[in-house]
Amino acid sequence: MPPSTTEVDPITLEMVQEGLIATVREMRANMIRTAYSSIIYEGHDFSCCVVDAQGQLAAKAPADNPMHILPVPWSVRAVLDRFDDDLHPGDVFLHNDPYTGGTHLNDVATIYPVFLEDGLVAFAVVRAHWADIGGMTPGSLSGQATEIYQEGVRIPPIRVYERAQPVQAALDLIFANVRGERQRKGDFTATLVSCWNGARKLETMAGKYGAATVRTCLARIIARAEARVRQALAALPDGTYAYEAYTESTGQALEPLLARLKLAIQDDELTADFSGSSPQSPGPTNTGPAMVPAAVFAIAKSHLDPATAVNQGAWRPMHVRVPEGTFLNALLPAACGGMAEARYAAESALLGALASVAPEAAIADHKGTVNHIFVAGRYAGGEPFIFYEWPAAGTGAFNGADGSNTVRNYQEGDFASIQPVEAVENEYPLLVERCEVRRDSGGAGRWRGGIGMQREERVLAGQAVLSVLSDRTILLPHGVCGGEAGAGNRFTVRRDGREIEPSPIPGKVSGFPLRRDDVVVMRSAGAGGYGDPLDRPPEQVWRDVVEGYLSAEAARTRYGVALVAEGVDEAATEALRAALRTQRVFATLTIWPNSEPPGVRRTMPLARAVAEQAGVAEGDVVELVNPQGAPLRGWAHILDEEGDRAYLGPFGLHILRAQPGDRFWLRRLGAWAAPQ
Repeated sequence: MPPSTTEVDPITLEMVQEGLIATVREMRANMIRTAYSSIIYEGHDFSCCVVDAQGQLAAKAPADNPMHILPVPWSVRAVLDRFDDDLHPGDVFLHNDPYTGGTHLNDVATIYPVFLEDGLVAFAVVRAHWADIGGMTPGSLSGQATEIYQEGVRIPPIRVYERAQPVQAALDLIFANVRGERQRKGDFTATLVSCWNGARKLETMAGKYGAATVRTCLARIIARAEARVRQALAALPDGTYAYEAYTESTGQALEPLLARLKLAIQDDELTADFSGSSPQSPGPTNTGPAMVPAAVFAIAKSHLDPATAVNQGAWRPMHVRVPEGTFLNALLPAACGGMAEARYAAESALLGALASVAPEAAIADHKGTVNHIFVAGRYAGGEPFIFYEWPAAGTGAFNGADGSNTVRNYQEGDFASIQPVEAVENEYPLLVERCEVRRDSGGAGRWRGGIGMQREERVLAGQAVLSVLSDRTILLPHGVCGGEAGAGNRFTVRRDGREIEPSPIPGKVSGFPLRRDDVVVMRSAGAGGYGDPLDRPPEQVWRDVVEGYLSAEAARTRYGVALVAEGVDEAATEALRAALRTQRVFATLTIWPNSEPPGVRRTMPLARAVAEQAGVAEGDVVELVNPQGAPLRGWAHILDEEGDRAYLGPFGLHILRAQPGDRFWLRRLGAWAAPQ
């Protein structure tokens, strides 16, 4: 049906927009109060939205997860493509297929078309994480999956209610293939009720203002958001920018996947081109076509126009190119359970590029992963359980403030940061023995990166299995404008007083056998810092030590602050900082004639003399510190020559916005190897 030409006054427009957001908020409240699984009622791993009749995002609540919501238009359009002439009041559709707009299989979208007196006007949608959707391991997400069929039931757009009557055969087929059937049915019922409630609110709104007015307001709200973002883009300098970021392994081998970005800003439009990124992964770190465009939108909207409502109009000035067959736009049968880890690489690349556009608005990197942790087994009576943990971490420092400690970040919405001890111990055969901040994990900087957490949970069941899907365990969250990296994620098992690695590939675990009294040790990442650590006021460093965020040794070695019992030794601090500045190693950039090959991790040739001075060995991960943006990282290749040269190709120079002959601080990050 064509959009209405009904005129609306500004007050009505605002009332309808806020009414849509209030509708979504009430849908969220229904989910929290009626869901069966702790991942929803405690973790808030779900999101709600309203989408217009053309499949355009019209309204979401501030608490909703961008990773859930922004791909919803793909899911709704998949329904429209298949059922457009066959939609009826009371129909309900499910969808989770990553290749047509889903995220990963656990995130199941319930799509409810809303009809008013003049026909279809909108869709009420809930995307909720099902704690299990079938597949090779309990919880469905495995760090070592090799194809999507191992990750559970793939649901194309399918009708599960027709004219308010259940399509029982379809529902029976789905629920017969998931673990914990009772809980999955309860969560599905919660999404049904929430969508129904959203539809009733829209009907009430139409009764007050008229269906034609609601339809017109939807179009105006979307157009207004577009105008605001175009205005913000027009205020930026035109130019092309670049960055590259990685996920650190495929799950099958310790080999990183490269997200390479060329960012162009021209007039009032933005174009993000990810050509040159790695081919799709043989493991689970892949995404379908919706995730990277959604990531670009989330980051760009946060930078350009953070204060106003989120809808499809703000997306229109942004154009994203992601070649098919890369890990950022994978094809069947690629596993997609690690879509968040792949998407975070694209987001980190965009954050790095935007740091060059506006260094004063740059933000450091964070944990770069959801941190999916599953402990599954059986209760004493034989009934299976699946415990899902999602350790929060530090958020990136920015110009003017430290990062936040052990919380969700701006890409995750209102996910709960720390699952309550009572909720864990009352429902599962687990004992939470420790939950504390992880000292020294925040990246050093003028403004410190947020602190991660350490949480330890003892297994009380006779036997269980552990699965982990994470990242940023070796390639640490980067700092910006001179800030240092934060500590990486790390997940181990303490058995008989000794910590053991549950997988040869860090952060990628599939069904590791657990015994009674094993302790699962979860250390989440600290975030990167902003600015030179030696510029941080010594009093703030002292405060971090007093509050337990920082050790006295780290205060000395990372910040150059000498402490005594009474506080800061100012004279010793001044001398120490001067000495640390003189110890920094600078490399002279030299053009490397070969172009950086697509999809391959960056090799950084270094003259032996400068490498030895910086303590860098062959194959170490190093970074060239960018004082006006994000650092350039690479794997050291030592050349048998004197001097202080570091060789870069044209793309590397473009990332740093540098010229041959410029000198950059060379910093070693660490050896490229799994923890022992």
